[in-house]
Amino acid sequence: MEVIFSTQAPAGRKGIIIDAPFLESSQRIITNIGIIGAGSVGQAVGFGWAKRGHQVHFGLRDPSDDRAAALRSKNNRIMVATNAQVAAASDVLALCTPWDLTKAAIESCGDLNGKVLIDCTNPLKADFSGLEIGFDMSGLEKVASWASGAQVFKAMNQIGSNLMDGPAFKQGRPVMFVCGDGNRKKVVFDLVQELGFEAIDAGGSKIARLVEPYAMLWIHLALVQGLGRDFGFAILTTKGDE
Repeated sequence: MEVIFSTQAPAGRKGIIIDAPFLESSQRIITNIGIIGAGSVGQAVGFGWAKRGHQVHFGLRDPSDDRAAALRSKNNRIMVATNAQVAAASDVLALCTPWDLTKAAIESCGDLNGKVLIDCTNPLKADFSGLEIGFDMSGLEKVASWASGAQVFKAMNQIGSNLMDGPAFKQGRPVMFVCGDGNRKKVVFDLVQELGFEAIDAGGSKIARLVEPYAMLWIHLALVQGLGRDFGFAILTTKGDE
């Protein structure tokens, strides 16, 4: 089923109609969204988009286990299936796996040709002490090489999962950089903005070599420097000041 963000239904189209003042155009059509990885990040973005009217599918190795039932109990509109079933049913996928499981998760999805893949991962070492790769290669570029045929964009990796759905700061919206190559980046922008972020186009796929270490800075400040998890980064500009 399509979710149609509009004040009026397009002629001949069926779907759920939702007022969407957060979108820049008068109409935006979003189809099913698949979440690969149902940990804290996957649940934050998945349930966040589900609350805003999207049909969300969670991919699990065993959709019949207790974990699947727990996911369904949180929102009876979400669906749980295998990664391959979720990938086949979704136009947009969010990759939310631990780094060491990422390649296998992508392989379990099957054919990703024509999909939009939002890479929410960071290539972290097992002890969270740093990144496994960086500066001359990025996790995003690795993901893109594994996800043949998909348009892959990095986003939703630069803040804690506790703040990924509607972060509320007195100072304004936190920034979320989006990078990647392809003509469907605007789809990712819209989804990021729906969750309450200022989406900024950081450039192409190679810029993930900068964005992922930037995300590592958030992790370091939160877990090592004692800043905690209740903060985000923002862009301040003098543009428009008198």
